[in-house]
Amino acid sequence: MIRVGIVGATGYTALELLKLLARHPHVSVTKITSRDTSCPVLADVHPGLRGVFDLRFCELEIESFCEAVDVAFCCLPHAASAEIVGRLLDRNIKVVDFSADYRLNDVASFEQWYSVTHPDPGRVGKVAYGVPEFFRDDIKSAQLVANPGCFPSSALLPLLPLLGAGLIDNDSIIVDSKTGISGAGRKTNLKFHYPECNESIAAYGVGTHRHMPEIDQIIARKTGVETEVVFTPHLTPMDRGILSTIYVKPTAGNDAKSINAFLSKHYANETFVRITDCPPKTKDVAHTNFCDIHAADSRSMVVIMSALDNLIKGASGAAVQNFNVMCGFEETTALI
Repeated sequence: MIRVGIVGATGYTALELLKLLARHPHVSVTKITSRDTSCPVLADVHPGLRGVFDLRFCELEIESFCEAVDVAFCCLPHAASAEIVGRLLDRNIKVVDFSADYRLNDVASFEQWYSVTHPDPGRVGKVAYGVPEFFRDDIKSAQLVANPGCFPSSALLPLLPLLGAGLIDNDSIIVDSKTGISGAGRKTNLKFHYPECNESIAAYGVGTHRHMPEIDQIIARKTGVETEVVFTPHLTPMDRGILSTIYVKPTAGNDAKSINAFLSKHYANETFVRITDCPPKTKDVAHTNFCDIHAADSRSMVVIMSALDNLIKGASGAAVQNFNVMCGFEETTALI
């Protein structure tokens, strides 16, 4: 059994992570931490886990935490995460990090887009990126994996193979994404209250969203192709899910039919990516680790639609998938 600890286990992604780990045959969850000094019982924070785990939150004390775990999932906010992750790595704990602290290629980009000084700059640009469909070999030997952003996952899964094979142009790529409100996390914020969100769709982070550099930099890292993706997210009145509509220019001789055929062949042996016969719906991937993709022609463009659950394939499911690769387990364990 692998002893697992979760750093910052009160949020939505931690809840989904615990649900998945509860059915993992090779995992024993031994530590969960919170900055809440009252140290409540897990079921008081996540009532759905009552009777599933007999755990109490504790404050993070590095030495005792590391004595009790082999692998840590770090669910802390950006910048706060790296400070802890570095200390865990120094004690030979394997880590899957949910924050953006290790996703980008260089410290300057991180500090520009996140407006904070990076607490662990020496590791930036050297960390395995947590999309096993493309970085499996890196993840296998990694002590630290940077779990991807939910929006980037929905964009990169269709874009990476197409750009790598030259089926689409690298310019004029537009990613228009709709996301459920859980993507904003569990923290209290007026704009995410029910009366503010219900029966309303709103764009946010227009031209400034932090996932733009992540998409561009991972494309360059994997394919060598330079892009300037235009990405706009929209808050949608649903609990969970992402639907990304991606507008691309096909290269000569390509269209939606050839793109769907190529993606079907490319992902034929990848369990969690499905190329569908019609535009995907968020309901079809809710509570799963699947990403459904379909391409359609629209005048001179091809429109690619990509749907996934932001809390599973966009976060906790991807983390368990990465954990399975890191530890040598069947990649689908606890996910199907």
